[in-house]
Amino acid sequence: MKGIVFTEFLELVEEKFGLETVDKIINASNLPSGGAYTAIGTYDFAEMLSLLSHLSDHTSISIDDLLLVYGEHFFSVLARSYPQLIEKYKGPIELLSSIENHIHVEVRKIYPDAELPTFEIVEKTDKALIMIYKSSRAMSSFGLGLMNKTFNHYNANATILLDKIKADGTEVKFSITKN
Repeated sequence: MKGIVFTEFLELVEEKFGLETVDKIINASNLPSGGAYTAIGTYDFAEMLSLLSHLSDHTSISIDDLLLVYGEHFFSVLARSYPQLIEKYKGPIELLSSIENHIHVEVRKIYPDAELPTFEIVEKTDKALIMIYKSSRAMSSFGLGLMNKTFNHYNANATILLDKIKADGTEVKFSITKN
């Protein structure tokens, strides 16, 4: 997993819960990296799971809820760092439907070894989108947070339903309806 995902996560934890919490979850996680991340580095996903698990234990917030908030935070990082990827699109449905065939292509140019989820478009209209998320990492709540902020970015509202196709969350159907 790319280091930017770790560095931004720890920045968010510090912002929301304080530096003591960051230190606490790093120490509790017994990380091979020691919790020293660089944005361009690559780290084992197991480290993120450990950090999330310890943060969830410490805060009594579910991992899915933590990932949702983190996804919302991460959208602002992407918008600030890579505005050209977002501003190319006229609306949220257009942007979300292009994740697999454009945005992930561009991400791979920047981070060639990035392990990204896949998004299969099942149905698309001007006001609705159904897509299937697939990832061994089961971070669909992170994706939901990104989607929420995508609509906010375009001053639009949507109802986004998340249905687990596989119980472990590695395959999820997102049904998005623009309000």
